[in-house]
Amino acid sequence: MQDPSVEKDRHGESPLTIGFIGTGIMGAPMAARLADVGHRVQAWNRTPDKLTPLQAAGVVAARSPEAAAHDADVVIVMLSAGPVCDEILLGETGIIAAMRPGSCLVVMSSIPVDTAKGQAEAASPHGIGYLDAPVSGGERGAIEGTLAIMVGGEASVFERHRPLLATLGRPTHVGPAGSGQLAKLANQMIVANTIATVAEALLLVERGGADPAQVRQALMGGFADSTVLDVHGRRMLEESFVPGGAAKWQYKDTQTAMAQIARLSLDLPMSRQGDALFGDMLEHGDGDLDHSALIRELRRRNGMPVD
Repeated sequence: MQDPSVEKDRHGESPLTIGFIGTGIMGAPMAARLADVGHRVQAWNRTPDKLTPLQAAGVVAARSPEAAAHDADVVIVMLSAGPVCDEILLGETGIIAAMRPGSCLVVMSSIPVDTAKGQAEAASPHGIGYLDAPVSGGERGAIEGTLAIMVGGEASVFERHRPLLATLGRPTHVGPAGSGQLAKLANQMIVANTIATVAEALLLVERGGADPAQVRQALMGGFADSTVLDVHGRRMLEESFVPGGAAKWQYKDTQTAMAQIARLSLDLPMSRQGDALFGDMLEHGDGDLDHSALIRELRRRNGMPVD
């Protein structure tokens, strides 16, 4: 690991003190990357054992969320859902109250648009900048630092923190607070619907008598090609469903999307059907599998073997 006392990190920026909240599948490699480039990272996780491997990478284990936020230049939050984030962030004993003026709160969790806007409003009177910056790219993207990062908030705050976010992937400013979450909902709609379509296509060719693996290979490079066909299509064929992105979190996001769609008075039938399929998948006990395991739900519907 690079010594945190170095004058500049690998992006040419002075090292920062970063509070990192949530070190699960995504958060752990993200925190490790930030420490690796020379930032001082003090992390908290509800399950303390998950911090132990990170300490070898130079991450300091904080005893509480407030301790992680103490004297931090930036606090990054990577928790599972909006209510969990609000519980940690808001109120007299929340992280926002513990942060110093001039610092910045970056919420990289996937949360409802209105939740992000509320957090931004709560941070502002304390003189704290706010960015909602959800990500796409899964565990592999977090490990490799290639995440797509969709950022909402003030443009000036984004520009100040662009080099930091670039350590984790490719940040793009998409609008005011809450816009990052809107972009993530669009991403999750595309991912969910494409997973369903790829699964249906593979079942079509399987039942029709073609070789699904060879059909997938034939489609690569054409207009039907996509990351989902490449990565998740392979997982479907290999029945390799160790979660990079668990189906239960995909469903959480599609449910959030459906609520936002209703608020905007839109009729989006493809997304409605995709959301229902993931709901059925969870009802059948597959919520902890990778979201590519949606093919199992479609197999059930069609009387095809699942295990």
